[in-house]
Amino acid sequence: MTVPEAQIVPDEAAVRDARRLDAAPSLKESSERWWLLALLFTAMLIAYAHRGALAVAAPFMSQDLQLSKTSIGILLSAFSWIYSFMQIPAGWLVDRFGVRRSYSLGFIFWSFTSALTGLATSFAALVGLRVALGAGQAVSFPASSRAVANWFQQRERGMVTGVYLTGVRFGAALINAAGGYFLARYSWKLFFIVTGLVPLVWLLPWRLFLGRWETAPASSAVAGTGAGNASFLQSLLLLRNRSVFGIFLGFFAYDYVWFVFIYWLPGYLVLGRQFTPTEMAIYSSVPYLPMAAIIVLSGLLSDWLVRRGRNEKRVRKTLILIGLAIGCLIVPAGMVADNMTAVWLLTISLSGLGIAAPNTWTLTQAVCEKRIVGTVSGIQNFGGNLGGILAPALTGFIADVTHSFAPAFILAGVVLVVGMLAYWFLISDKVDLNGLLPESSVEPLGATNVT
Repeated sequence: MTVPEAQIVPDEAAVRDARRLDAAPSLKESSERWWLLALLFTAMLIAYAHRGALAVAAPFMSQDLQLSKTSIGILLSAFSWIYSFMQIPAGWLVDRFGVRRSYSLGFIFWSFTSALTGLATSFAALVGLRVALGAGQAVSFPASSRAVANWFQQRERGMVTGVYLTGVRFGAALINAAGGYFLARYSWKLFFIVTGLVPLVWLLPWRLFLGRWETAPASSAVAGTGAGNASFLQSLLLLRNRSVFGIFLGFFAYDYVWFVFIYWLPGYLVLGRQFTPTEMAIYSSVPYLPMAAIIVLSGLLSDWLVRRGRNEKRVRKTLILIGLAIGCLIVPAGMVADNMTAVWLLTISLSGLGIAAPNTWTLTQAVCEKRIVGTVSGIQNFGGNLGGILAPALTGFIADVTHSFAPAFILAGVVLVVGMLAYWFLISDKVDLNGLLPESSVEPLGATNVT
């Protein structure tokens, strides 16, 4: 039976469009890709400034809203309740609908949610807004990881990942320093409104820039013009893969300790070490600066070793283990009597996490084929943010019950050792979608083309 011409023409047109996009100049080969890196860095800075705003404001809010350490811990943990479980669907949405659109929508939603925190008058309202903030920010890491896979060359990804991850640390440092200064002079309500709305200006260059390089296909109904892609439910099955589970568990350990720092460092210095607001602003922000530099250096070092012929997986896993081992210095930091010794130990511990940070993401890119990088990055961040659920709440609870942060820091060290074992022994095989799912179950990709 002959297929009617009207049914053939749309398919042929889509194929011609796909060929035209393939022939177009690639952002991966253009110097303009460094503008994309600047945008990714800035977005991460803003995301972590919004995420960390409550940690800075909490000691001041506690007086108005009668918040205990346990209540503050629950509020800090609430961010990750939905954020964690949104990671896999967010990664799937990035792979399916593209980086530009998904990041834009998430950014708008979380910025307004952050601003609305300044209008909250109850513990319940704050919990709801923290949950919503987490839902909006779920897209940030999967989208950033997919952007690196799409538009940067393989030999650059350690450095590129390191640079945009420094945005995380600069965001934490900026909100701690500026927040301490702002809150000493103005109300916490105004603090959330200003920090929530001003960063929306980032959307204009983001949408204009990627609008030139990420183009939707002419017909989403076309089959056979793109690479295969797993459905959402099939993406969940990737956790059965040993390497994917190792990524999940290892990043759980990394992020557990990272969230202890990001959410409890300001509170620990004020409540556990009796620092003044000015001292808190300095000593809760400065430790992130050497960490940021070390992240970039670690990414450059790993890329250099790979270019010299070293096995990429082994290089990145080794640097992760070294970093997590140094991170264990959080344990003695909670035990020493001298305040400045504790600050130095915490700074070195953070720097160890900085050695590991870019390699946790580039290892995922190294073991996964490109079409599922966003999805597996979502699984990775899902594991990390299960740690994000537990770490703030458990740290606050332990500090309340024992009247000390030292036991909570010991637990953080134990978790890091578990993460070291997961990264070294579980992650080995290449994660290939065709090798995990029956070929007939892989759907055609209805996402975006990249140039």
